Amino acid sequence: MEPLLDRLGRPLETLRISITDRCNFRCVYCMPKEVFGRDYAFLERRELLTFEELARVVGIFAALGVRTVRITGGEPLVRRNVEHLVELLAAIERPDGGSRLELALTTNGSVLAQKAEALAAAGLGRVTVSLDSLDDDAFRAMNDVDFPVQRVLEGIDAAAAAGLPVKVNAVVKRGANDGDLLSLADHFRGSGHVLRFIEYMDVGSTNGWRLEDVVSAEEIVGRISERWPLEPVAAERPDATARRWRYVDGAGEIGVVASVTQPFCGGCSRARLSAEGRLYTCLFAARGHDLRAPLRLGASDKELTEQLRTLWTRRTDRYSELRTAETASLPKVEMSYIGG
Repeated sequence: MEPLLDRLGRPLETLRISITDRCNFRCVYCMPKEVFGRDYAFLERRELLTFEELARVVGIFAALGVRTVRITGGEPLVRRNVEHLVELLAAIERPDGGSRLELALTTNGSVLAQKAEALAAAGLGRVTVSLDSLDDDAFRAMNDVDFPVQRVLEGIDAAAAAGLPVKVNAVVKRGANDGDLLSLADHFRGSGHVLRFIEYMDVGSTNGWRLEDVVSAEEIVGRISERWPLEPVAAERPDATARRWRYVDGAGEIGVVASVTQPFCGGCSRARLSAEGRLYTCLFAARGHDLRAPLRLGASDKELTEQLRTLWTRRTDRYSELRTAETASLPKVEMSYIGG
């Protein structure tokens, strides 16, 4: 099958689906309490795509070339029966000889210990856990709901015990958790889990992003390499978001996602479906394209396929390559709707 290319020659290969805008954390870089407080109007259940609607959309994307689907939120594990969605997606066949989709899920890990076994049994392929600090006080402050770090670590252990490969993501914000780089690296060295550090990004319009709060990938790698020497590793795929580094002593590897200082728009193959069924062709987009309405108004698979094909082939997004202090203040979809 010929790949579906956008105007910059980038193929459509990855789809991220947000299944809820709700989260039980209030992380300061994503869903800060002062904006998403108790009175915030979250989407009603009827506004969310059903699991069956999501599976239909994913099937159409698979026919267009998508090979990886990542389930996100909000916090996806707060939506009931998420393992049923995994079952539906695991049954989808890609057109290239009947291969299955690569299924991944990103979570804050708060209920992963209870869900890991069921998710693995349903067909999930791997899990990414967000963990910004191992210091309990710092972690409780960053999630802003006083949630203990130990319960996230228990979730990581449960996922590994269920046979799920685990990656751990840490968003690094200067003055908040940049002092935890070495403790995080030390904890996960030799564990078999891949730790990935993420530069603090200007996603959405509510996290108060400032360029001076960004700890660059170069600084992150430099600080860790001073303690445990690192060497670069080739990317696994052309559209990889993380630059890979391995410990010279053989204790595993880390990744660094440098959207701010080393943009990777040129290889971006990702489309994103928000919690209410709007398609975004860039993490930093202000407007999405409504798929819920045609789904519920009886559009055929052929009609939906042509809509998606048209949207992708017109795509020119490359926000991170164009980012300035001025563009950072422009309206953007919130992380809680689009899942990162």
